[in-house]
Amino acid sequence: MPTATETQHETQLVRLDKSALVEAKTILFHAYRDEPTFQFLFDRHRPGYEQRIRATLREGLELHFASGQDALGVLVDGKLAAVAFISTEDARSGLSQQFNWRIRMILTAGLACTRRYMDYHEQILKLLPEGMCHYLPFIGVDPAYQRHGLGRTLMEAVEQICRESPVSSGIALDTGNSRYIRFYTSLGYKPCGEIELGPVKEVVLFKSMVSE
Repeated sequence: MPTATETQHETQLVRLDKSALVEAKTILFHAYRDEPTFQFLFDRHRPGYEQRIRATLREGLELHFASGQDALGVLVDGKLAAVAFISTEDARSGLSQQFNWRIRMILTAGLACTRRYMDYHEQILKLLPEGMCHYLPFIGVDPAYQRHGLGRTLMEAVEQICRESPVSSGIALDTGNSRYIRFYTSLGYKPCGEIELGPVKEVVLFKSMVSE
């Protein structure tokens, strides 16, 4: 009889729609709750920090699906275990123009956190390469399925979507976690700039999908 470590699990890559919002939000909550960037942006020292994270993820995913952006997931034995949300640069740059999103963010996350979050987005946009590129606003793996290669599987699928685009130059993302920086650089992503978020140094990385 196989041991737990020898058991084979069925893994399936799928596109996500709004019906996956609740499951995806839960995965992302656990992925971002303890990240230094989110702790600074949403003031972890003030009561209600976790509620502000949940509200921000909910509003972000609602907007993502409403604007028809791509979202991918990995199912393990039928359970959603990892997610990646892929935005085009114009969708990200238009965030400040989303009046309804901004109002809902202010009502749920608060005015100060909303301003800080929008400023964070604006600073990232300034560091992106010229020309249209894809961006990963959210990516996460359920803690129960980490270190099983699901992150790499997701990134390979994300890169394939980008390669199929006739206008995208590549994929950009950002992180303030040194462990994730090592992971992304191992996949060929290169730092293209840094932003200071209080005590946090956020690194923006980019991988070109244009053939040399």
